Amino acid sequence: MRVVPLAALAALLCAGSALAQPSPVPPRPQQGYLPGGTLDTLKILPPAPQPGSPQAEADRKMFLATRAWKDTPRWALAINDVDEKAILTDFQCALGFTPSLTKTPRMAGMLLRLRFDVGAAVNGPKDYYKRPRPYLVDEGPICVDKTDGLAKSPDYPSGHSTWGYAVGLALAQADPEHATAILARARAFGESRAVCGVHNVSSVQAGQLNASALMAAVSGTSLFQSDLAGIRKEIADNRKAGPAPDAAKCAAEAELIAKPLL
Repeated sequence: MRVVPLAALAALLCAGSALAQPSPVPPRPQQGYLPGGTLDTLKILPPAPQPGSPQAEADRKMFLATRAWKDTPRWALAINDVDEKAILTDFQCALGFTPSLTKTPRMAGMLLRLRFDVGAAVNGPKDYYKRPRPYLVDEGPICVDKTDGLAKSPDYPSGHSTWGYAVGLALAQADPEHATAILARARAFGESRAVCGVHNVSSVQAGQLNASALMAAVSGTSLFQSDLAGIRKEIADNRKAGPAPDAAKCAAEAELIAKPLL
């Protein structure tokens, strides 16, 4: 996972906000919460499973078993979760409203800054272990195109899982009363990568650990704590103002992610 250009991320965060009342948008950050080199997740994560090891063989079995989920509702959710830039919309059911750059500028600004930290936490281990993605080891359909770019991006740890769980951990701090729903959705966001067939289970789990280590460090910064205060107010104001997300859609999503798949 490489850091997505800020303009692209901002465009996705703005999606669906055209009817919202304009709000002051903070300047787009040019760096993360942590100074460069603060956190070395390569020294925190366990080594990537070696080919032929029990964990690697368990990963292969899970990949092959989940190929039968193609075209199921859970497969459709995995396709939805491919676009990591649309992460705020993915948390709308857990939050009770649909965030956007216009309606929740402090929340969007937090994501724009956090992207740098997540990229640094993911890229080092990926480049070091260079673990191939599961569909390159065993044949099977995946929920995205099998591009050269995807094949060249290593499997361990999952960048999507790191990103989704980091965002979930941040939002859970801002909205602890809804932490269960937020973190369940964050967990499912990472699991979607195994359902999709583009990451091994152990790589998804490593992404969750990666995010936990990262947010332990990020949460200690005064800038993050300041952002949390603003985000808490945005959440309260938007939940009160509404509208709430579609109830039927949220119920169907809740049923899909009720139990961990991995």
